[in-house]
Amino acid sequence: MGPASMGSASRYVKETREAMLAYEIAELAALRFSIILTARWESSGEEDQEQRAELRADLSLLRRYYGDKIDDIAIAFGVDEAIKAKDDVERTVLVPRDMKPLNIQRHEEVSSEEGGETGYGL
Repeated sequence: MGPASMGSASRYVKETREAMLAYEIAELAALRFSIILTARWESSGEEDQEQRAELRADLSLLRRYYGDKIDDIAIAFGVDEAIKAKDDVERTVLVPRDMKPLNIQRHEEVSSEEGGETGYGL
């Protein structure tokens, strides 16, 4: 079926589906970035044992979310799209070697932009 024979509703559905897939892939990429950065942080040896244990727990959770996101993509868009998304993300998401994670414990509280709440500047 060519673009000329598609009705406006069909084009809308196709464009919405593509936008939703792009959004899901962007979330998958963000999870991949977080996994890489957290793994580097945990293995850096710069943190105490308690902090490293917390980082390992976070890493485990991030990996589970990553797998769940791939499953969500497979359910919504098909297994082929999920495999392609995973391969693309794993090939393209890079974290510069010199990038270091923000150590929350070493930073003072800062005001958030929303309602003057305090946070740790993440």
